[in-house]
Amino acid sequence: MSRVPLGTIILLIVSLLIYFGVAQRVLDKLRLSDKAALGIIAALIIGSFIDIPLPRGARIEASLNVGGAVIPLVLSGYLISTTTNKEKLRAGAGIIVTGAAVYLAGRFLPAEPESMLIGPLYLYPLVGGVVAYLIGRSRRASFIAATMGILLFDLFSYLRMMTLGIPGTANIGGGGAFDVIVIAGLLAVLLAEFIGETRERLQGGPAESGKAPALLKSLRPLSPEKREKTQQEEVGEQDEAEEN
Repeated sequence: MSRVPLGTIILLIVSLLIYFGVAQRVLDKLRLSDKAALGIIAALIIGSFIDIPLPRGARIEASLNVGGAVIPLVLSGYLISTTTNKEKLRAGAGIIVTGAAVYLAGRFLPAEPESMLIGPLYLYPLVGGVVAYLIGRSRRASFIAATMGILLFDLFSYLRMMTLGIPGTANIGGGGAFDVIVIAGLLAVLLAEFIGETRERLQGGPAESGKAPALLKSLRPLSPEKREKTQQEEVGEQDEAEEN
């Protein structure tokens, strides 16, 4: 009996949360509607079964997975187009640093992964997700850094095999990499959401530094419920404030 990929199980759980309206705040931050998010999840799951052949070496088989590589790349491109210039810089730096961190984590893995306290399937997304958040900070930049950082590492591994003539199979974004990309992206967003929300609560609300006086004046008399709604409508400004 074939095993259902962990990434697919997580995506199905996330789709249920979206359906019941639990993830609305996060989707607002990512500039995604419920329907768009559910459509992307469906594309990720369906695409995970589709591989595009890539140039091969003498003893190398290579392919590009649609769900684990193409869809995340398109989604990240959309998210980058909605970010501020500072977020773009953070996302770009995050991609490189995350990819390097995952590569170094792999280099220092024990020869026998069975002896590790945490398996590679969980270590890679843990390292990738945490590093991506630390560099990206905002939800969108963190997600971009996590998914594209893992994908960069996968691409580097393929190019290394081709250059050095190392025999093997390279499925960019597929197999275990699909699970890692999904977990790392979700973890980075959850860290950004939890830590960002905690910082706002500790500060008594969204950061006021650099905000227009008219906006601050209109925010102060609002009830907590209405203020939260206003915060969601001012997503772009809040994301930029979180980076400061």
